[in-house]
Amino acid sequence: MNRIRASVFAATAIAAACAAFGLFTRPAVQDIDSEEFSARRAVRDIEVISKEHHSVAQPEERAAVRDYLVGRLRELGADTVRLFSYDSLTGPKFKHVSYTFTATDILAEFSPLSSCTGQAGDSASVRETEDVSLMLVAHYDSRYSQIMPKDTVWSYGAADDGYGLAVALETVGRLLRERDLWKRGVKVLFTDAEEVGMMGMSAIYANDREVFDNVGLMINLEARGTYGPVLLFETSPGNSRLMELYSEAARFKYTYSLTTVVYGFMPNFTDFTLVKDDIPGLNFSTIADVNHYHTDLDNFSNVSPRSVQHYGSQVLPVAREYLTSDKYSGKDALRCEEDTVNFTIPVIGLLNMGKSTWTIVNVVVFALFLLVLLFDCIRGRVRFLSILGKAGKVLLASLLALAAGFGATWICCKTSGAEFKPFGVIAGIPYDNAVMIALTVLLAVICTAVFLRARGRAALKSSSMRRRAASEAESRLSYSVLYGTLLVELALSAVLLVFIGENLMFFIPLALSTLALLLGRLTHLRIWFLAAAAVLLLHACSFLFALSMALTIGAFGVVAMIACLDIMVLVPLADRFISD
Repeated sequence: MNRIRASVFAATAIAAACAAFGLFTRPAVQDIDSEEFSARRAVRDIEVISKEHHSVAQPEERAAVRDYLVGRLRELGADTVRLFSYDSLTGPKFKHVSYTFTATDILAEFSPLSSCTGQAGDSASVRETEDVSLMLVAHYDSRYSQIMPKDTVWSYGAADDGYGLAVALETVGRLLRERDLWKRGVKVLFTDAEEVGMMGMSAIYANDREVFDNVGLMINLEARGTYGPVLLFETSPGNSRLMELYSEAARFKYTYSLTTVVYGFMPNFTDFTLVKDDIPGLNFSTIADVNHYHTDLDNFSNVSPRSVQHYGSQVLPVAREYLTSDKYSGKDALRCEEDTVNFTIPVIGLLNMGKSTWTIVNVVVFALFLLVLLFDCIRGRVRFLSILGKAGKVLLASLLALAAGFGATWICCKTSGAEFKPFGVIAGIPYDNAVMIALTVLLAVICTAVFLRARGRAALKSSSMRRRAASEAESRLSYSVLYGTLLVELALSAVLLVFIGENLMFFIPLALSTLALLLGRLTHLRIWFLAAAAVLLLHACSFLFALSMALTIGAFGVVAMIACLDIMVLVPLADRFISD
């Protein structure tokens, strides 16, 4: 083992993990006097909004939040601020309580300037604008009472949806500084009674549909936790042009098209759910930590300015580009039939392509992998039967990781009193994140130990005591494990590609390793194994974090299974880089 290369690999792995978890890749919080989006300014709104519980069960406190928001919109210079009230609503349905209330939505409109004054002595020049608007949406009611294992709690709504309200206000404030450049207008819709079944949005969309008639883009701002990166977790169908806008404009992008697919199967909804088939739109949210979500921990003391800043770094540039660019003329400028496959790899950025292109890329990578595998089998570097055996063992190990992950979830539920829901969202386990991290690290240690033990045994079984023969045996074992794992990844990638069109969790390790193997053979440089491992770590840490936060410990078995496969790719890649 080469100690220098081992140190280089360790340093690269640590740097990649840190970058993936956002230590180097998320935006710095901007101060109050910043010319750009400032989380410090937005947080001042959150402090007022989250002062008291303000659910549909607290009409006076909710009215105070509404009055504050109306005042802020007028302070920004809205052309009009209108209230839409809907009486005698009852909710939530099928819950432990029922409230009768009036929902009052707030709509503010900011029109583009129809003319601008030139330099001294010049006459006013008319700026062509169109009756199309960007709509920013957030809800201002907080979560009603929720029964926890030991108590009944109420949310203060600091994140859900104080984040959305404050981000919308700060975004509009920054956009208004460039109002003379607008070619489209801005609407701000703050809905009521979202927490009891999107009743405020349902009512205004059913009774006052004209509010939405000229909306060409909707940006919905939600929160499913108080901290962590902000994920673009859902788009409207036919998102090709939407993702082109997001890809070109947003900074610190963070999205996976897979989440839109997964979200469609989950029993969760937002205001955007009701209109996404009719209006092109983007849906943003924090996703960590579920134990702060809809509880009294969603309060001002747990607000994360860094998360608020991450909203702004994505939302403001997208809004600015939409309002000022000629590319988005007309209400239907963002409508499209084609969906894209997209995913973010920290440091590298957003990869976005049409589904047909994604299918072609998959077929090319599958073919390249099989060609490289065939070449190595012909040259005698690996034996196909040995690879099949390793593939079976890796598949078994991943299934054991799946079972162990669900077993750990069951134990955590039993010890904490939470309800065990396999594949379901589980709240009420205060140490769930620590358990998932610790068990994933333990899984990595076990997989590495098993690999090193097998590697050592392969060297001892060599028919010659020469060092070269032992090295060749170790190399053959390493490649066999790598190829075996990649065969499993290929099979899973193909199945998911056919059935849901999304397979990044298995395809990315396969693609990176295939390129490393191919380039390694062509150049005889081991640096490609280090590069593949670094990018795989960037992807895996970021994706598994998003998956575990979104689905919670209830889906830890799936997370553990994917992590096991990633580790069984990373370990032989590391071995091929480090070994002499």
